[in-house]
Amino acid sequence: PAIEVDNLEEFVLQPAPQGATIKCRVTRDKRGMDRGLYPTYYLHLDNDKKVFLLAGRKRKKSKTSNYLISIDPTDLSRGGENFIGKLRSNLMGTKFTVFDNGANPDRANANWSNVRQELSAVVYETNVLGFKGPRKMTVIIPGMNSDSERVPIRPRNDNDGLLMRWQNRNMDNIIELHNKAPVWNDETQSYVLNFHGRVTHASVKNFQIVHDSDPDYIVMQFGRVADDAFTMDYNYPLCAVQAFAIALSSFDGKLACE
Repeated sequence: PAIEVDNLEEFVLQPAPQGATIKCRVTRDKRGMDRGLYPTYYLHLDNDKKVFLLAGRKRKKSKTSNYLISIDPTDLSRGGENFIGKLRSNLMGTKFTVFDNGANPDRANANWSNVRQELSAVVYETNVLGFKGPRKMTVIIPGMNSDSERVPIRPRNDNDGLLMRWQNRNMDNIIELHNKAPVWNDETQSYVLNFHGRVTHASVKNFQIVHDSDPDYIVMQFGRVADDAFTMDYNYPLCAVQAFAIALSSFDGKLACE
């Protein structure tokens, strides 16, 4: 079925419809002085219309990696009305949290209704080869309710987010996903995954995200097709902001060792 984007803000935050894969393309723009260091990433639907969905860019003066995600390709400001989410890493650059555009808990209103939701968290594990071999990724997302809507997770402080709940194995309303382990291929002398033609270049950044109980259902896949172009496909229960932020986390400096 053709994917229609009537209301961009709504579309990028709602889960993919069940049974449909939303195929997208990520392009990386390094042109210009500071874009070499702070590229802008754009997400479009990978169809005839190439509909723009999201843009993301690392903030410059942040101590940790902090990416702003916007529904306007020309406005990547924190204060603008196009700001729709952000991706923030820990100091080590191995754990990331994805927020929507709600308020910081310090600025909560009386009933906490304006407080930001956590949409996802990503944990990268180094292996014995550092990050040279296949990476191990854990993706933690809020669970879904009986109406197939995301359960809102609005932590009141840093001890209550997705990462803390996952570390404490408090898994109520939380789904844990992992990247599918690639298989060694003797012919190509490399680790490979079957992307069914959607990925054409080998890269340690290529990954597929699955649930342990159903490793054949690809919740999300991401992979390189040109120097600065990647395909990103996602399925229920992910939304575009979650998938794009997970992809952005894989570009981050401390992980990039290609």
